[in-house]
Amino acid sequence: MNRVIAVFTKESFLVPLVAIILGLLTGAIAMLAGGFNPIKAYMALLEKVFGSAYNFGETIRQITPLIFTGLAVAFAFRTGLFNIGAEGQFIVGMIASTAVGVSFDLPAYIHAPLAVIAGAVAGGLWGSIAGYLKAARGVNEVITSIMLNWVALYLANWVMNAFFVPAGQQRSEMIHDSAVITIGWLSTMFDSARLHWGTLIAVLAAIFFYVILWKTKSGYELRAVGLNPHASEYAGMNVNRNVVKAMFIGGMFAGIGGACEILGVFHYQAIMTAQPGYGFDGIAVALIGGNTPLGVVLGAILFGILTFGAAGMKFGAGVPVELIRVVIASVIFFVAAHGIVKIFVKPIMKKKKEGGN
Repeated sequence: MNRVIAVFTKESFLVPLVAIILGLLTGAIAMLAGGFNPIKAYMALLEKVFGSAYNFGETIRQITPLIFTGLAVAFAFRTGLFNIGAEGQFIVGMIASTAVGVSFDLPAYIHAPLAVIAGAVAGGLWGSIAGYLKAARGVNEVITSIMLNWVALYLANWVMNAFFVPAGQQRSEMIHDSAVITIGWLSTMFDSARLHWGTLIAVLAAIFFYVILWKTKSGYELRAVGLNPHASEYAGMNVNRNVVKAMFIGGMFAGIGGACEILGVFHYQAIMTAQPGYGFDGIAVALIGGNTPLGVVLGAILFGILTFGAAGMKFGAGVPVELIRVVIASVIFFVAAHGIVKIFVKPIMKKKKEGGN
């Protein structure tokens, strides 16, 4: 029991927990100022998420792509890069999986994995473009990855219109059933919520993230290059190759996320008028999660609950979407502002030290 208490009173656990509480309190103050009842709003949020099997299943579906894009951002950050391009990598993953899902008719045990791999490779290659430009030309990856997001959006629409969208339609043909990764029995259990194997793949991706970065020689090099590229080069490491590799792996995570949205949720790709937003939300998820794989999973759960439950706050308590975004932004602000949060955590840590002595 003492060990459990020790875990829950660690600074690494308390700081994000207090940050979330402070964010929710700030959101509550904003709602009070706007004339809304925060208790009713938060109860409506919880009711929306946990009130029915369907909504709970859809919340899990909402969380899944956030894990992938959060991992994409966090992996690059751990290697000294800032991957703003998870959005574009996500979209390119959607294109590749749609192309494979529509174009081929293979046995399911080949077709579905092939479509997921295609999304992963496409996302990885898209991410490695920014990595290559940084390594070979010194172009800042923030600028290139932002531009690549827009290129990916318009490229996706052009590819869909040119090859996969029937005349007069606004979406591609349905992918073959053999490429679908929806879990039928689980979906039935959750009242037809769109649950799919992508959630399991997301958890495996988080484990892969941890293993490759902290348990392999390659991961050691990636982290070393991120911490100090000059010292790494002096030690004989190939800095440029590691930069491209880091962006490729980060892009793979986002690409798989895009593939799973097509293969597990929609089963087609629509012509997009705007970016889906999962890549940008992934930046917040990575920030909330402290750029660790477990933190990203927990951050995605929190972000997914707030995002999906926002509809409950809107319809159950009448809170406008703008105020709901204030709540989410407040949580992110306090998670990012560690210095402010530590002021509130300091008395607890002091009491713990005195108790230990």
